[in-house]
Amino acid sequence: MASSLALSRLLQLASPMLPVGAYSYSQGLEWAIECGNVHDLNSAKTWIGDVLHIYQANFELPVLHRLYLAWQQDDLAAVQTWDAFYQAGRDTSEALAETKQMGYSLVRLLNDLKELPEGLLVNINQLQTPAFPTIYAAVAQHWQIPVHDMLQGYAWGWLENQASAAMKSVPLGQVAGQKVLFALGETLPDVVSNAMSLHDDEISNFNPLLSIAGCLHETQYSRLFRS
Repeated sequence: MASSLALSRLLQLASPMLPVGAYSYSQGLEWAIECGNVHDLNSAKTWIGDVLHIYQANFELPVLHRLYLAWQQDDLAAVQTWDAFYQAGRDTSEALAETKQMGYSLVRLLNDLKELPEGLLVNINQLQTPAFPTIYAAVAQHWQIPVHDMLQGYAWGWLENQASAAMKSVPLGQVAGQKVLFALGETLPDVVSNAMSLHDDEISNFNPLLSIAGCLHETQYSRLFRS
């Protein structure tokens, strides 16, 4: 596949138009807004940046990297191992439900599109309630999206959803949302490079405040987002 087409496919995967429901989730950010920890541009940028550099960089992106390599090597056992590892690291009920729902939606979309080879679809469909990154990695490697670009596109999609959640809930204006994206978008190349350099035993989902935010969001009285 030509690199220009791979770029188009990456943009398609990272697009908010991808019908997997990513816009429905704040990943605990809404609770941080409710309790006052996030209340303006600077506090939103700090919260989102901390989650990016602590959780995404040390857990989600390194696992996504390994899932990509497993699909590339046609190692379904490794795919299942890293999928289980990732799901075990989603340490609130809403976080786990989120990745399962988005994974289900992406699998359904791929079956409806009928654009993947039959063998790859068979392998995808035999997975039991796969996580979203597991299916994302399968598609990215098939479309020959370079792994570094895939990771940066995935991180950008997450960042854009967080900025959008802050814009709706703080609320922030559109210019403020773009300031968040400009500031944190600059850090993505280094975040991805560092994530790719981690050894297996360095991968960690340890981010206590994010876990607490996710748990408290489950019982938040009034909310816009599902998690």
